Amino acid sequence: MKAVTVKSLQTQAHPQTKMMFWFLFGSSKGSTTRRKIMNQLKVQPSNNHQLAKDLHMDYKSIKHHLETLEKNNLIGKFDVAYGAVYFILPLFEENNQVFLEIEEKLEWEN
Repeated sequence: MKAVTVKSLQTQAHPQTKMMFWFLFGSSKGSTTRRKIMNQLKVQPSNNHQLAKDLHMDYKSIKHHLETLEKNNLIGKFDVAYGAVYFILPLFEENNQVFLEIEEKLEWEN
């Protein structure tokens, strides 16, 4: 079986976008957690506490990954002091197919 790399992605997207998605969701430490967060946010915008509860993960870990996703303009938040609600931004929605391909290829690998 061929190794999964950014070059193996077939979905049409800007090369820099593909590289960013591959780094965030495929190759870096924490990519599995970020994929879980994005899948949860696709279902429903949520705050940090709700994501930690739904994903059975540590609050601080979720917070770290949310900050990473927000810095890369994939998610935004309605900031209401404590309990800011995170939601998916258009950059992610427009490139969701790249995300899905990464998930599919990594699932095949395992």
